[in-house]
Amino acid sequence: MTGLNLHAVRAIYQFEMNRALRTWAQSIIAPVLSTSLYFIVFGSAIGSRMGDIGGVSYGAYIIPGLLMLSLLSESISNAAFGIYMPKWSGTIYELLSAPVNWVEVLLGYVGAAATKSLTLGLLILLTARLFVPYEIAHPAWMVGFLFLTAITFCLFGFIIGLWADSFQKLQVIPLLIITPLTFLGGAFYSINMLPPLWQTVSLFNPVVYLISGLRWAFYGAADVHIAVSTGMTLAFMLACLTVVWWVFKTGHRIRR
Repeated sequence: MTGLNLHAVRAIYQFEMNRALRTWAQSIIAPVLSTSLYFIVFGSAIGSRMGDIGGVSYGAYIIPGLLMLSLLSESISNAAFGIYMPKWSGTIYELLSAPVNWVEVLLGYVGAAATKSLTLGLLILLTARLFVPYEIAHPAWMVGFLFLTAITFCLFGFIIGLWADSFQKLQVIPLLIITPLTFLGGAFYSINMLPPLWQTVSLFNPVVYLISGLRWAFYGAADVHIAVSTGMTLAFMLACLTVVWWVFKTGHRIRR
């Protein structure tokens, strides 16, 4: 492989970002409004009637979980839709015939999807401040962990976009797998509040490690050690990279 074609990466990245700007109400406003409803219901209404969890008010405790819920779903959706549309419209052949390799395609699409997801995450954090006071114990770690999670699940969404052959399939995994796992992964509670058996079962849920890692960045305490959370996320990212490399090497599922 020769040097990286930065012009190609920039062209793909700008195209995807411009598409997001054209649909800003759907891409940005709708997720922020949806998350605001969670803060109103769980943070203000219900949270005011519940005690602290680990010395953190309930309204503040659920911020990492809600942030992760939005970040996962938007990362997957943005990346999946971005690569699926060229397949659906047939313009994927222009991309395949262009002098770009799979790394440049991946950087363009995943980079744009991650940028949109992280921008949304920042807006949700600012929105949370309107409803719940909170402090961030490790801000640098929070930014790093959000970046790692966004990249990882944008890669996962990219794989879904390559796999899908209909618009319905784009929504199957996010709606039927990722969202339930997030709700059951400690977004609204600590897994230490569960009976011992269900605590063990929860450790098989990969989203537990994501929410736990982000919660540690906020409050310095979590259900799972931060090293384990980071290791699990890195392992999943490497697995996604391997799958993407194999798909482009074999050409499987890229064409319509």
